[in-house]
Amino acid sequence: MSSPMASSSKFSKILSSILFFILFFISPSFSSSSNNYSLSNIVVNSTSEFINHTAISEFRILNRRVLPKCPDPNPYISITTSSNSTLSDEDFVTVHISGILDPSKGEYWVAMISPSHADTSSCPYNILLYLQTGDFSELPLLCRYPVKAQYLSKDPDFLSCKNSECKKHVKGRCEVRTCSASLTFHVVNFRTDIEFVLFAGGFATPCILKKSHNKLSFTNPKQPLYGHLSSIDSTGTSMRVTWVSGDKAPQQLQYGDEKSETSLVSTFTQHDMCSLFIKSPAKDFGWHDPGFIHSAVMTGLNPSTTYSYTYGSDSSGWSEKISFKTPPAGGTNEVKFLAYGDMGKAPRDPSLEHFIQPGSLSVVKAIADEVSAGNVDSIFHIGDISYATGFLVEWDYFLQLITPVASHVSYMTAIGNHERDYVASESVYITPDSGGECGVPYETYFQMPTPAKDKPWYSIEQGSVHFTVISTEHDWSQNSEQYEWMKNDMASVDRTRTPWLIFTGHRPMYSSVHGGIFIKNVDENFVKNVEPLLMENKVDLALWGHVHNYERTCAVYQKECKALPTKDASGIDTYDNTNYSAPVHAVIGMAGFTLDKFPYGADKWSLVRTAEFGYVRVHATRNALTIEYVNANTRKLEDSFQITR
Repeated sequence: MSSPMASSSKFSKILSSILFFILFFISPSFSSSSNNYSLSNIVVNSTSEFINHTAISEFRILNRRVLPKCPDPNPYISITTSSNSTLSDEDFVTVHISGILDPSKGEYWVAMISPSHADTSSCPYNILLYLQTGDFSELPLLCRYPVKAQYLSKDPDFLSCKNSECKKHVKGRCEVRTCSASLTFHVVNFRTDIEFVLFAGGFATPCILKKSHNKLSFTNPKQPLYGHLSSIDSTGTSMRVTWVSGDKAPQQLQYGDEKSETSLVSTFTQHDMCSLFIKSPAKDFGWHDPGFIHSAVMTGLNPSTTYSYTYGSDSSGWSEKISFKTPPAGGTNEVKFLAYGDMGKAPRDPSLEHFIQPGSLSVVKAIADEVSAGNVDSIFHIGDISYATGFLVEWDYFLQLITPVASHVSYMTAIGNHERDYVASESVYITPDSGGECGVPYETYFQMPTPAKDKPWYSIEQGSVHFTVISTEHDWSQNSEQYEWMKNDMASVDRTRTPWLIFTGHRPMYSSVHGGIFIKNVDENFVKNVEPLLMENKVDLALWGHVHNYERTCAVYQKECKALPTKDASGIDTYDNTNYSAPVHAVIGMAGFTLDKFPYGADKWSLVRTAEFGYVRVHATRNALTIEYVNANTRKLEDSFQITR
């Protein structure tokens, strides 16, 4: 039974959460005028962690608008699709719209709706469900949020009416001429059928003009897809495969020399999503059925060895045969891994989506090239994974995006604010950043070797490195469960076995970019509580995300440089840890999200600051850690340094 003091503390936290929501959402700076449908610049252009949950583009506030009847008597409008009825696991669907009388840039648009039976009428009795979006002007638009949308002006020939058709002749002359457009939509198998809807009125005052007659379904909605690997321990002899299917019946993971394991099956529902007095996007208009998540563990493997696997069943279908490489066992001589944070995904078509991370495509392409070349043992993705933030179909798009890399090497993750944080959810930070997911989809899709559910911290060893992976979103204060775990984990590291200790978490201890209006990028309480543990246990390197750029420090403690690197014979910055001084910190949140610009000037502890999309490549031997920051677009090194002992 909880004590009265604990109950009072919990009540106070919930009350403060409610007050925060009220203050945040009624602030004139963050809401639009009821007479003006355009978003203010402070909302559209903001990347503040409190605002970016529902802002950035006008498409993201579609659910806030009334949906009136289109006052358009145009009888010529037609919308058709290139596909007759079925879709492959990845497809490009062309939507053809004709019969438009007056082409204009911001008037007509097509939405991809799934499932096709989703209600696209207005929801006048659900206004309270949408207040957390922060716009109080005439709520809402759609009961179901579109997967993606495109303006007809994305067809370069639409505005000039290059493709025209005469609909009415009078005395041999064309009296009525209409214009047409063709749009292409990238679709991945997310199991539910699709409908395309033509709207007028732009995103601000939309109304339905026409719906496509044919509903498009996936050829096999039960198809096993998006398999990705993770390590379950430090031996390199066992690997977990996790995949998604529309079939809840257990399936088989076949690997090696005719070995087979039966999958464990899990899923989650709307009831598992977080909400308070207002329903969250994940619980309401952003919900999409996730299907069933299958997981099975391959055992009896050898470290640093290449094998193959396939997964599925005769009734649901099978994946292709996939080659993979086990990581080196902990305590061996070397490991090569890639690391980054804040990736997300971006459309492979001209569509607008709920949340777009423009650098993600180029970063995944560069990483896939490294993996296919055999230069990578494992990958560490340090928080802000998919940025689905309560719009669940976007997890499928993200999983499809990373399949070329995550299906071949161990893909280890840490939780970030956009996976976990939500009001009154026991997160450290009171923000709506997860959109009501509260870590449930993340922990279902990415099953790490953690102590228990909603305790997403763990350690693992590969080669000469001990990785301590924490959650900055869960209680890290002194004497908390996670604090005690961190303390014990790092104290137990055998430095003769794994000479390097790398500490990773999402929110950084050092950043020159100060961050949000209410919560800064660097939480001084976090630093005060946890930084001494890094110093006491002689952490060599701390890797962080959350801030969307790259920044490297000196060997720093309590904002003071304890040592500076020197140049080696090749001109590479080298930190000599023979006589340990302090950890080196690197922010590596530049893998996808729109980049954060650095302010003018910086503290002395900040040595390198660059804002280019990319990732870090790390090669650890027993005597040196070599870290290279790779620009994903040019493939050139933006920074390189090493730590020696």
